[in-house]
Amino acid sequence: MPGDALPTTATGRRTMNQPSVLIAGAGPTGLAAALLLARRGIHARIVDAAGAPAPHSRALVVNPRTLDLLAGTGVTERMVDEGRDVRGVRFHENGKELTHLEAGHLHPRYGLTVLSQERSEALLTAALADLGIQVERGVQAALVSQDAGGADVQLGGGEAARFDAVYAADGAHSAFRKALGIDFPGSAFPEEWPLFDVPMDTPLDLDHAHILFFPDGMAFALALDRLVWRIIASVPDPLSRLPEGTTHGEPVWSSRFRIAHRVAPRCALGRVALGGDAAHIHSPIGARGMNLGIEDAATFAMRLAGSQGATAVALDAYHRERHPVHRSVVRRIRAITTMARGHNAALRMARHALLPAVAHVDGMRTMMLRTVAGLDHPPPAE
Repeated sequence: MPGDALPTTATGRRTMNQPSVLIAGAGPTGLAAALLLARRGIHARIVDAAGAPAPHSRALVVNPRTLDLLAGTGVTERMVDEGRDVRGVRFHENGKELTHLEAGHLHPRYGLTVLSQERSEALLTAALADLGIQVERGVQAALVSQDAGGADVQLGGGEAARFDAVYAADGAHSAFRKALGIDFPGSAFPEEWPLFDVPMDTPLDLDHAHILFFPDGMAFALALDRLVWRIIASVPDPLSRLPEGTTHGEPVWSSRFRIAHRVAPRCALGRVALGGDAAHIHSPIGARGMNLGIEDAATFAMRLAGSQGATAVALDAYHRERHPVHRSVVRRIRAITTMARGHNAALRMARHALLPAVAHVDGMRTMMLRTVAGLDHPPPAE
């Protein structure tokens, strides 16, 4: 991959006719964008309003598409070394296994890898540091204006700066998306979803993710290691509904959140592009959030590095490539989550009948597995 010579400094100043780039947000999407730009000879300036990385992880699974896109940076090898393979998904109903999906042969090199978002971010940050790029933390960035020549941004401490391109990876409540006047249409489920990281002794096997169906909802269970499990549910007290023979300790972390499915109608406008949660949000069922954002980052890096000075044209190409992907992935994840919730009798009957059929029909089984693995559409091409 090109990028052995790194012709700019970590401040993002333009050198050797490379574009000056600001990345707002140092989650997985922003970090991956900075790393993949640096591999192509563009040192971006990356800032984050938070003073430190988040101590807890929402994302847990690194999929094969992400591992492919980060190959060559050193991060993929470290993720695989630190992570744990998950072989597939088991579905349970009324205390019995309804069906299962095995994911072992989806990709020639990589499987589904359990690794916390906290560790994924740490590995990306370390790879950036090896290239001389440091995240500037505690720095708020706000779009002031943009024109045909660039984007003017106000940074923390009263600093004003102008950039050829801004990559806004600043989350679901993106200030850059709002400043651009881009809506965030979609829908949300009404209930709160509890989340627990909890030590468990359970008959559920460690090598699969598990989805437990209840008459009034569902729960998702995945072992983070040999002791602690992540439980996410659409019902208020999932720890009281775990399989017979399960015992658990006190949660090491718990949270509550609401699920929405939204896609920005544009993911680039002028000199500003949106990536990750700033452009799309959806249910964690399907493990696509962090992974889809890293795919955004890879596409942004490819288009900008190949722009030959036509930055606005490159960002428009990014929008035209990514927006259809965002819409299709969010639509599929919403459909899967709606069926899994089973909040009416018709949906419960459908999931009971359809899931075993999906598991035994090659084309349907492959489609569902490829959705989870991030292989449901072609990869971004140079």
